[in-house]
Amino acid sequence: MVALKRLMARTDMAADPTTRSGVEEPNGSDDWTLDRLRETGVKHRFVNVLGHGRLYSGIDVKQLALLVRNADYRPRGFGALVLRFQEPRASMLIYKSGKFIVVGAKTPTDAHTTVDKFISVLQKIDFPHELAAFTIANVICSIDLKFRVRLEGLAHEHRRFCTYEPELFPGLIYRYLRSNVTLLVFVSGKVVITGSKTTEQAEDVLVQMYPVLLQYRWREELSSSDSESDADADADVELGESDDSDAGTLL
Repeated sequence: MVALKRLMARTDMAADPTTRSGVEEPNGSDDWTLDRLRETGVKHRFVNVLGHGRLYSGIDVKQLALLVRNADYRPRGFGALVLRFQEPRASMLIYKSGKFIVVGAKTPTDAHTTVDKFISVLQKIDFPHELAAFTIANVICSIDLKFRVRLEGLAHEHRRFCTYEPELFPGLIYRYLRSNVTLLVFVSGKVVITGSKTTEQAEDVLVQMYPVLLQYRWREELSSSDSESDADADADVELGESDDSDAGTLL
């Protein structure tokens, strides 16, 4: 995870518009649509939605942990109370300042529903519950292209937008500047889109980038040895230790 963060930061610098020297960002063909991609067998699913928000006032997280179910508060190991919801399935990291993070939701709607349920819980136990703000920060989409990708060729010809260092991370990091979105492309044909604010934005990036990736398709059949890369594409988002000041920052 640390290596991935460093590579993504390096890609940000390489893809800075001020250093592009007139290089055109790839743009997909108008012939491709989401329906046509489905017909070719391309599959995509939304695996995680992250959002952050805050209440107008602070909150006694220690007392909250005693009053609600599915709560986990370990102040020595982690500065936030973890509150888990079953329907929709999602979790919240809640800080004493009133800031919170929603993780694990499958859609933005589920994330908003989780916040609504949280506010309802606070109201029932007579806790401060006035919501000041909530914003979707990241919609993460997992894609199976159904073909292998020649990452070396893609990295060479699109080097203004790419970072590929397989000795540090098995995937190619591609910055799609038009939407401020990042793609993690694996040789197996698995792709992760991260940085989208909506499901529609992630799907639009998929439609635009598919014909670009198709140009670097391996012709031979996918070998069983690529199964290791598949696991990397479906890796869960990890949250490191954070204090209250980090509540608005998502990995």
